Parts: sequence; C-alpha cells; structure tokens
Amino acid sequence: MAKRIDVKDLNIYYGDFLAVADVSVDIEPSSVTAFIGPSGCGKSTFLRTLNRMHEVVPGARVDGTVAMDGVDLYGEGVDPVAVRRSVGMVFQRPNPFPTMSIAENVLAGIRLNNRRISKGDAQDVLERSLRGANLWNEVKDRLDRPGSSLSGGQQQRLCIARAIAVKPQVLLMDEPCSALDPISTLAIEDLISELKADYTIVIVTHNMQQAARVSDRTAFFNIAGTGMPGRLIEVDSTATMFSTPREKSTEDYISGRFG
Repeated sequence: MAKRIDVKDLNIYYGDFLAVADVSVDIEPSSVTAFIGPSGCGKSTFLRTLNRMHEVVPGARVDGTVAMDGVDLYGEGVDPVAVRRSVGMVFQRPNPFPTMSIAENVLAGIRLNNRRISKGDAQDVLERSLRGANLWNEVKDRLDRPGSSLSGGQQQRLCIARAIAVKPQVLLMDEPCSALDPISTLAIEDLISELKADYTIVIVTHNMQQAARVSDRTAFFNIAGTGMPGRLIEVDSTATMFSTPREKSTEDYISGRFG
C-alpha cells in the first residue's frame, strides 16, 4: 500500500555544517515526485533522509519531522532498518551484488532481514518482483547466471526488482537513468509509470525532459552559493512547474539558463 510522506521544517546536517535548510513538503501516495535543481543543492541528501540512509554517514543528523502516514520516521524507538524496509532505494549506478546470481540478488533483501522463506514462496517472490520490474521474460531461463552478466539497463531493473521484493510502500530513486543509454532509460521511465499504481515514488533527476515525462509533481531545489545550505524553492504539479513556475530561479533553471 503506497504511503503519504509529510516533511516539516527539516534541517539536514553533516557535523556542524547545515547542508539542507527548512524543507517542508508533502509527497503524495501512488504518484511520482521529481526533485530537480543544480548539482550540490541537496536533492540527493534530502532524498536519503526519507529512509534514514543519511545517518549512515558519521556525524550526519537531522532535525524536523519526516512522517509516513502520520508516523515520524525519526521518532523515539523507530527502527531505521524497518524504515529502510518500507522505503526502498535505487541508486544512480546499477549495483547488483556481483557474486550473486540473478535470483539471489532479488531475494537478497528478504534474506538480509533474516526472514525464512520456503522454496515455493521464494519462487513466487522472484517471479512477482521480476515481473514487477519488467524483467521476468528476459531472464526467466537464466536465473542462476550472475546479476553482473546483465546489460546496464537490465541490471538497473534487477535492482528495482530487489527493492520491491521486500514489499516497500515507497521507492526512492537517485538518478536511476544517468548511467544508462536512451533505450534503457525509456524502459526505466515506462516502468516508473507502471509502478506508481502500487508505490509512492520519489526520483532525483538532472534530466528536465525526464522530470516532465515521468513525474506528477516537481520540487525545485537551489543553493545561493558555495557553503550555503540547499533549499526547496517551490513545488507544484509538473505541468505548472514547467509552464508557469512562481519563482524566476525555477524558470531560469528549467529553461537552461543555469545549472
């Protein structure tokens, strides 16, 4: 079941350095929200706070609230591992586990969580996840081959299959197509459009056309200068952001005047 995320007054720190300041944004369930903005403005840093990946960096912390259906993910007693189970992550470069087969890659998350699974159930999860990632028909006859034997685009879909195998409610994608060729990019974009029926999806992208194609809402981040914190400038429906943004800096970025 896709979940809604409400972020309120979020500040993100690395030690004493304030990296991202005062972000408040609502992320709608069963939709795609794109984060855009120039390099270094905090998009990926903010994305990683949504499943508490940010805090694996020594000295990293946040203050403010990130709530999923009303439950603060940073609340007392909340297990970060449980958060990462329900908020999956797909990274910029495909990262299948190189020593594992295609099948083992898909089931890795379940086994890492120490969940015992019967052979029949494992087969069901495998097929459901690979079908969900639009990869089943391409790999069903070679599930015991290494995940690293696949093409770049297939590897990224394998990573999406691995992420959805544990049945998250939210999928975070940090520039999932930046290392891919145009045909693989199109396959991932089509997949994102299909997956949003079942998941809340947040994607960081540097590709304006991609944001326009795949997202329902777009959030623009910017930074005033080196050493300054990144800030959320505005967020709106993608159609509005790309036609009549409120802020001049948003218009300048989208039209390619900087960034």
